[in-house]
Amino acid sequence: MGPDARHVPHLGVAALLIALALGASACGHAQRPERKTYVVSEDALGVGTAEGPGTGGSGAEAYCNEMEKQCFQKCWRRKPSVTSIPKHSGMHNVFCTQLCREEFMKCVEEQEELERQDAKQELQFPNMGTAMNWLREHKSEVALGTVVVVAGVAFTLVVAPAGLLILSPI
Repeated sequence: MGPDARHVPHLGVAALLIALALGASACGHAQRPERKTYVVSEDALGVGTAEGPGTGGSGAEAYCNEMEKQCFQKCWRRKPSVTSIPKHSGMHNVFCTQLCREEFMKCVEEQEELERQDAKQELQFPNMGTAMNWLREHKSEVALGTVVVVAGVAFTLVVAPAGLLILSPI
């Protein structure tokens, strides 16, 4: 026998090991869900009803009210930037009120945007069964429009016209 004949059985073992490794790794990752609509619940009532920080914007408004008060106090202690307005005059009061009201409105808009972003947080699950079970158990904690990623496929939580709570592919 030549030297080539001795190495052929080793090639067969190597090919078998590679085939086994590829077969085992293919079973190891989650199957991607179909891109179809999944019914989470036949009733969408109660979605997003859990009380949490900032629910209803009250947290943002309280925070911004405090910021407005601090703005006014700081403005009132200083000489107005408009030189024609005397310090601690009626015009100074109007000036500070207007300046700080603008700051308040800007603050409320920023806080509301942050709350909207928090409400639309992304949830990730390894498979559809886990996602459906979690969503059913935590329906009050999620907001409509929440992005739900299942095994790499993105869905959004919406209400169908019949009142069903569904996961719809994005």
